Amino acid sequence: MTHIMEELQKKSLENGPLCVGLDTDPSYLPESVLKAFDSPVEAVLAYNKEIIKRVAADKSACCFKIQIAYYEAMGIEGLKAYIETIKAVHEAGFIAISDIKRGDIADTAKAYARAHLGAASDFETDIITINPYMGFDTLKPFTEYCKPNNGGKGIFVLLRTSNPGMVDIEQQELKAGGRVLDKTGSELERISTEFKALYPEQKCSPVGAVVGCTEESDARALRDAYPDIFFLIPGYGAQGGAARIAATLLDKAGGTVNSSRGILCAWKKDDSLAEAREKGILCLKDISDAAGKACRDSTADLLNAKKELGI
Repeated sequence: MTHIMEELQKKSLENGPLCVGLDTDPSYLPESVLKAFDSPVEAVLAYNKEIIKRVAADKSACCFKIQIAYYEAMGIEGLKAYIETIKAVHEAGFIAISDIKRGDIADTAKAYARAHLGAASDFETDIITINPYMGFDTLKPFTEYCKPNNGGKGIFVLLRTSNPGMVDIEQQELKAGGRVLDKTGSELERISTEFKALYPEQKCSPVGAVVGCTEESDARALRDAYPDIFFLIPGYGAQGGAARIAATLLDKAGGTVNSSRGILCAWKKDDSLAEAREKGILCLKDISDAAGKACRDSTADLLNAKKELGI
């Protein structure tokens, strides 16, 4: 018996570790593409589907991450596009990570969990991101859905994020010793141990960790500290995270490396599209081709970095 995180772990070894972030804002699309559709929402959904189709054909990624905020910002129609994007990911045979970063207490947390992991919900997905900073009791309603009798879902808990402001909380030293992030990591290890009783042959915990690749100083220490925890690794690409740092974090239980703007906005840096950009005649195929190439190039970059490190 396996859970979804183990399926993702397997897929990352088969297709490479890239996670394609469909954090698709209409502003990421050229005006010529937006004008070809009745609304920005329709253009976003069409672009998402084209990227998914190319990744499926090339096997150039292991999963997709959909950041719900971009769809919420487009209103009800945006949320419908969010639902359709998850459906398209599943229809293509991929795992969907919904980046929702929920974290609340008691019945509110249960409602969030039911909304995004429950089988009867329109928003049902495979794996979600969770913010643990209201306390570890906030994780329990979500981990309930990770159990084999309740869907075998997965969650990624914020551990060390990729933003500069992570030093404000995550890196703070505790009076009892260690940092806030170390305390969080210890809790994830405890939960992982509990799940071993439910998944005796598990190769990684259904409860993963978000660990950014923008800081090299403790990448190896974090990877070694949590050998059985699968990582969601943001920061690669547009945020400046290096492939070698990501590769270090891909050791042990492994992980998936997210790239969003680096793929979605690849058309802006594609030399072959310079003339079309200048003339304002880019079409959906142009920007989708650029995104597809960025996926292939990113996967090759990450795999080369792993090879150089002997991982």
